[in-house]
Amino acid sequence: MLEASDCYSAENPPALVVVQLDLVDLMELFEFLDYVKSLAAEMRKGDAPAATLEEWKQAREQLRQRLIENWGGFPETACDLDPQKVGEFQREGYRVERLHFQTRPGIRMTANAYVPDKPGRHPAVLSVHGHWQLAKSQPEIQSRCIGLAKLGFFVLMVDAFGAGERGIGKALGEYHGEMVAGTLWPTGLPLAGLQVYENSRAVDYLQARPEVDPNRIGITGASGGGNQTMYAGAMDDRLKCVVPVCSVGTYQAYLGAACCMCEVTPGALSHTEEGAILSLVAPRGLMLINATRDAFQFSVGEGAKSLAFAKQVFSLYGKEESAKQAVFESGHGYNQPMREAMYGWMTLHLKGEGTGEPIPEPAHDTEEAETLRCFPNDSRPDDFITLPQFAAAEGKRLVGQISIPTHAEHWRTQEIDRITSLVRMLGPFPKREPLNLIQESEEAGVTSFLLNSEPGIKLAGTEVAGTGRRVILLDFDDGRKSISSDWAKAFIEQKATVVSVDLRATGTQAWSRDKIGRAPDHNTAEWSLWLGRPLLAQWVWDVARVLHMLDEQRGDGKNIVVGVGPAGLVALMASALITRIHRLAMVGTLASFVTDVPYENQRLGTLVPGILRDVGDIPHIAATVSPRPLIISQATSAVGKPLALEETEQLFKPATAAYSLENAATALQIHGPLTPAQLAERLLS
Repeated sequence: MLEASDCYSAENPPALVVVQLDLVDLMELFEFLDYVKSLAAEMRKGDAPAATLEEWKQAREQLRQRLIENWGGFPETACDLDPQKVGEFQREGYRVERLHFQTRPGIRMTANAYVPDKPGRHPAVLSVHGHWQLAKSQPEIQSRCIGLAKLGFFVLMVDAFGAGERGIGKALGEYHGEMVAGTLWPTGLPLAGLQVYENSRAVDYLQARPEVDPNRIGITGASGGGNQTMYAGAMDDRLKCVVPVCSVGTYQAYLGAACCMCEVTPGALSHTEEGAILSLVAPRGLMLINATRDAFQFSVGEGAKSLAFAKQVFSLYGKEESAKQAVFESGHGYNQPMREAMYGWMTLHLKGEGTGEPIPEPAHDTEEAETLRCFPNDSRPDDFITLPQFAAAEGKRLVGQISIPTHAEHWRTQEIDRITSLVRMLGPFPKREPLNLIQESEEAGVTSFLLNSEPGIKLAGTEVAGTGRRVILLDFDDGRKSISSDWAKAFIEQKATVVSVDLRATGTQAWSRDKIGRAPDHNTAEWSLWLGRPLLAQWVWDVARVLHMLDEQRGDGKNIVVGVGPAGLVALMASALITRIHRLAMVGTLASFVTDVPYENQRLGTLVPGILRDVGDIPHIAATVSPRPLIISQATSAVGKPLALEETEQLFKPATAAYSLENAATALQIHGPLTPAQLAERLLS
C-alpha cells in the first residue's frame, strides 16, 4: 500500500527548500520525453547477445515466453479454420480467390489467395499489410502479391483485425489504432499479440492448402505490416524467410514518435530490444528493408543497430550471411525496387535458387478494390465480429468470472487479492526521493508549488489554504488551473484547503503532439506502455507525492480526492492503494472498461493492459475503497455520455455489496449530476 506516513526513512530524509521564482519557467526544464528516454536507456544499457549457441537457445525460449506474456497469452487449443471460398477470378498466369477463415471462435479473417497456374506444390508467402487505406486491396500491396504469383509463389494476402473488410463499418478505409485498439487493453490482449496469433493461423491455412509446400513459407509486409512480419517471423519457425519493410528500427526510437497501437508490445522495453526480436529469426532467412527518408524509428541507422545485434546470433549458427539489410533512397513505403529485392531473397531462401540479388518485377495490372472483396459493398453479414465487439465479449467473460461477495469473509479475501493484484499491476513504484519543494506565494492564502515526484519528473500545482479538510482536485483538462473552476470555488467557500496539480505529461508538461484521433494522450500513454509503466500508475504515484507534501507541510489530516472526468480513475486507483485518502468523489467518470465501441472523451493513459483480467472492472476497484466515503456523480459510458442512474447502480452492485458487508452502505453514494455546491456539501459534511 502507498502510505504517506511511510514516505521516508532515516537513510532517505525529507528535504524542504523555499525559494521565490517563476515556476512556469522552471517547468520547461523538465519534460516527460526526457524522462522516458532516460528510463529506457537505463533499462537496456546492459544488453548483449548470447556468447554461445547453447546460451542463446535457452535465452531464446525465455524471450519468446516473455513476449507471449506481454501479449496476454495465446489460446491453448486452436479452433477449426473453417475456410470458406466465396469467389475467384482468373488472370494471366495465376488466379485470385476470395476467402475467409476462422482464427478464433467466431472471428473471421478475410483474405485473397494468389495461386500460380503451374501444377504441384509451390513455396508460399504470407503477405500482411500496413496502414494503407484499402488494406489488402491497396494497389501497392496487390503488386507484390501478383509479382510473387507470377514468379511461382502461392500468396496469401490477409486483412488485419480492425482494418480492410474487418473494420467496425462495412466500408473500406478504417484505422484500427488509437481508441479502437484501446478497447483491447483492459482485457490484456493487445492488438500486436492478436496479430501474431492470427498470422500463425494464416500459416496453418497455408500449410493446409494442397498447392503449398508446407516447409517453404515466408512472410513480408511494410510499415505496420513489417512490424507484423518481424514478430511473426520471430515467433513461428515455420516461416523460413522473413522480410520486414520500412518497419524495423529500435524500440527506444519509438519514444518521441507516434506509432500505431498495433505496434506496441506492452512492457517490451523493460526486458528486450528489437535486436533480440530479430535474433529469434536465426538461422532462417532475414532481410531488413529500410528507406533513407523514413521516420527515425524506422531509419536506416536504427535498423542497422538491431541487425548488428541479431547478426551476432546468426553467426552462432554459422549463418551470418542469412541476415542482411537492404537500403533504398526513398521514403516510407514498399516500392518496386524494394519488392524486387524481396523477390530475390524469397527465391534464394524458399526455392534455393539464385544468389539473393533482386529479381525484376513481372509486368502486371492491379484490380479495383471491389473485385478483391469477400463482402462487396454492404454485403458483410451483420453479425460479423468487429475488434471492439471481440474486446467487449472478452471483457464481459472476464467480469462474469468475478462473483459478488455475499458474506464478510468472502469479501475480505476478494479485497486482499484485488489490492495485491492492483499493486502488482501498477508497481513497482519509484524510490521515495526528497520532495525538494519550491513554493511561491501569489497572494494571501494562495501558493504555487513545484515538487519532485521522481527523478526527471516535477509536479506544478496551486494551493488555496483553508481551515477545514484538504481537497486534492484532479482534472486533466484544466490541471492546476482547475483551482479557478466552479468545483474548487465550492470547496473554498466551505473553508477547505484546495490543491490542484498538473499530473505528469499533462498541463504545462503536456506533449504538444500527443493527440491522435480520439486519444488526447496517445503518444505519452504508448511510451509509458513500452516501459511497462502505464501512465495511470505514474499518475497514482504523483497523487501520493502531493499527499506527501501536504503531510509534510500541514501534518496528518483528512484528505479528500476529487477526480473530474477521466481523472476520476486516477482518484479511484490512488484511493484503493493509499489509505491516507479518507474520502473520494468521481465526477463524470467512466463506469466500466467494457465497451463494444471505441472510447471517446477518455484517456488512453487510464487503460491498463490486463486490468479486467487481473483486478476487475471499475466497480470492483471501487469496492476496495470501502468503508471510506465514496461519491459517484453522473457516471458515463465509454463514449462519455451520461448513464442513467439505474444503469450506474446496476453496474456498481459489486461495490454496493462490499459497502453493505462492512456496515457502511450509506458511505457509498451514487447520484446523477451534482452541482459543485452539492458535491462540496456531501464530501465535507
